[in-house]
Parts: sequence; structure tokens; C-alpha cells
Amino acid sequence: MTTASLTENLEYNDQRPAVKVLLETEANKEIRMVFKAGQGLKEHKTPFPIVVEVFDGAIDFGVNGKTQSLKKGDLIALSGNVPHDLKAKEDSIVRLSLTKADMAERVVEVAKNS
Repeated sequence: MTTASLTENLEYNDQRPAVKVLLETEANKEIRMVFKAGQGLKEHKTPFPIVVEVFDGAIDFGVNGKTQSLKKGDLIALSGNVPHDLKAKEDSIVRLSLTKADMAERVVEVAKNS
């Protein structure tokens, strides 16, 4: 058994979203992204399906050029190769679920380049 917390040891970064792998299992990876208001991720794609959960805060989530407002408790699932972006409307904690085949390093690179 492995445990992790979405709320413990939060680290906000002034320059870009803070990305941390919380859990890695045989099937998936759970990643926490912490955003200050106004921070975001530029449009990008992932080769695999993802699930995004707004654990706390509020974000604008863009898919194929259309923006949807998501708030605390909302989830969105995307197939692979779908262009998407996001911007935090307020300080936010976002949980990203990746398949095991996807790479957490890819998420870190997207955050660095946004």
C-alpha cells in the first residue's frame, strides 16, 4: 500500500506551476500541479488519455480552442492527442492522472515551457 496527500507540503512557484509525482502504481501515475492565480500551461497534447481533477481553486480549461471553466471538485477526461491548455483563475491544486505508459517528465517540461 502507498499513500500520498494532495494538500501536504504544498510548494507554490512564482515563475511556473509546481509539478510533483505523488503516486506511481502498476497502472497509472498521479501528479499534483499547484498553480498560483494567472499561471497556466500552454496548449499541448499527450499521446495517452488523461483525467484532470480540480482539487481546489478554479481553472479555465481549453480543449480544441474552446474554454470551459472548472471549479473545485470538477473532473475532465481527454483522449490522447487532443490539444488542451489551462489557466488558473485563482490559486489552485490540480490532480492529473496519467497512464503508466505516459511520462511525468513530459508534464514537467510543459510546465517549464509555459
